[in-house]
This record gives sequence, structure tokens and C-alpha cells, in this order.
Amino acid sequence: MTLANSLSEPENELTALEILSRTKALVVPALEAASQRLGLEVQPVVSHHFAAGGKYVRACLALLSANAADADDQVGLVGALAIEFVHNFSLIHDDIIDGDTTRRHEPTVWAKYGVGPALIAGDALSALAFQLLLEEPTAERVWAARRLADAVQAMIVGQAQDIASEHQPSLSLEECLRMEAGKTGALLACAASIGAVLAGANDAVVNALSEYGDHLGLAFQATDDMLGVWGEPSVTGKPVGNDLRLRKKTLPISIANAKGFDVFAETTSSVEGDLSEAEVAAAIVLLEECGAQYETLELAEKELGAALMALENAPMANTARTELAVIARYVIGRDK
Repeated sequence: MTLANSLSEPENELTALEILSRTKALVVPALEAASQRLGLEVQPVVSHHFAAGGKYVRACLALLSANAADADDQVGLVGALAIEFVHNFSLIHDDIIDGDTTRRHEPTVWAKYGVGPALIAGDALSALAFQLLLEEPTAERVWAARRLADAVQAMIVGQAQDIASEHQPSLSLEECLRMEAGKTGALLACAASIGAVLAGANDAVVNALSEYGDHLGLAFQATDDMLGVWGEPSVTGKPVGNDLRLRKKTLPISIANAKGFDVFAETTSSVEGDLSEAEVAAAIVLLEECGAQYETLELAEKELGAALMALENAPMANTARTELAVIARYVIGRDK
């Protein structure tokens, strides 16, 4: 069951991969150039992280949001760079927190260089994001920087809630959604609107794009949580059921809890430590039998629909509106 064809798609449009390829062609050289500002000791660490590649969805949203306000890519470029630097700072730190040794099939920064250099590299990327935005302190750039700072704070709060949840027996669905809105939705909402802010768009456009990003963030995280349980290891680069193995309080787990199923209590006798392969398999069966898999997909589809509706409810350039819809469908239909 996938969401790739869940909602009708406009005809005669660029594919998501074509749009993302266009983004990469503009953003990757600019990221490399901006990274040269970092200290000589930090540059190779950052280069290793970026060498593994990425989809650049957030940078793409930043550029498209500028287009939505009838501005060209160059107007949104500094916002795209700032978003990407903040996003990658969070990835480097997340890998330390989670103890992940591989990302995109390559060693994570901390696994290759150590925790100290990884922390410093992440900090450097975060600082560089705001340096870029505030080099020319126009009203638009200052407002964009403030919105990005707010998004970073929300992301950090969401991550803190995630860490705290490791010591809780369960999370309610509402608590899980609130946590994931911070972890993922806040930065996506900023990415989806920062280009329009830089272009001086009116509040109706900026707010609609931000709402689109909020809903897309929840749909994105629901999809990510699905992949954490049912993803194909050869594609995701992680073992099947990896989130279950680590006892993460993801949406499928919270949905099961809301139905009266304590997945971890019912599949393992231990109260801490990683689940065994047999326990992971039993947990997956229970999630499927209680309908948590289907309802996670359903939630992702509902949030995708809300994201697309937000695009329809504000005046913006039609080409950008169409391409934002294409990217949203791609994000929800992805397999890694």
C-alpha cells in the first residue's frame, strides 16, 4: 500500500526528480562555495558529510516558495542554503544522539571523525546559516532569519521531547504528533515559506506556504515512521524494523497504544535494551493486525491532502503551485 497515486496529479508537469535535479544544479555548488568560509579543520568533516549526497527537498521548497511569489531562484537561494545548513547540522547531531554509524550507506561524521569534531561541524553549519542570511540585513532577510531561528527552536524542542520519550512507557497520539511537528514540521514549514519571505510576499502567500509545510512535515514524518518499521533495508540502509528494535515511540506505536495495544510490553519481557529479531518480527505482526500500519498511511494521506489544499487557498504563481504539489507527492511516495 503506498500513497504515490493516492491523489490526482496534474498533467504535463515536470517530474519531482527533474525539479530536484534543477535544485541540485544550483544549490550544491553554492553550498560548496559557502562551506569554504568554515575553518580548515572543519571543512573536511563537513565535506565528508555532504559527499554522501541527499535529495535537497528543503532547498527545493525554498526556491519554489520564491517562485510562488513571482521571484526567481536567485532570490530564494540564500534561504535554500540556510535551510540546508540547518538541516544538515541537525542530521550530524541526530546521528550522535541515536548512535547511528551510517547515513546514506556511508560512515556518519561522528563515526569517522569522533563526537567532538562532529559536534563542532554541526555547530559551524548552524552559525553559517545565519551568517549568510544576515550578511545583507534587509528587512526581508532579518525576517527570514527570525523565522528560521523560531523553526530551529521548535526543532530542538521536538528532539528534546523525543529523547525524553525514551524514558516513558508510551506516548499518546497527540503527544507523538506534537513532537513530530517540532522535529520535522517546523523546518519544513520554514523551508516552504522562506523564499516567499525573501521575495517580500504578502502574508496570505507566506502563511499558505507555511501551512503547506506544516502539513507536509507531518506527512513526511508519518512516511519516515513507516519506513522505520517496514522499509526495505537495501534501500533505506537500515535493518528492517530498526525503529522497533530501538524502541522508538513513533506514530505506528502511538496509534497502536491508542487502540489498547502496548506493542513493546506484548512482544518482549524486558523493559530496556534492543529488541531481538524475533521480538521485532512479533511487533511488526501486532502493528499490522491492530491496523496501525494502515492508519499511519491514512494519516500521511490526510496531511498530504491538507498540504495540497493550503496551496489552493492562496494567490500564487501557478507553475510554482504545481511544482510544490509534485514535490509533496514525491515526499510521501518515497521509499527511503
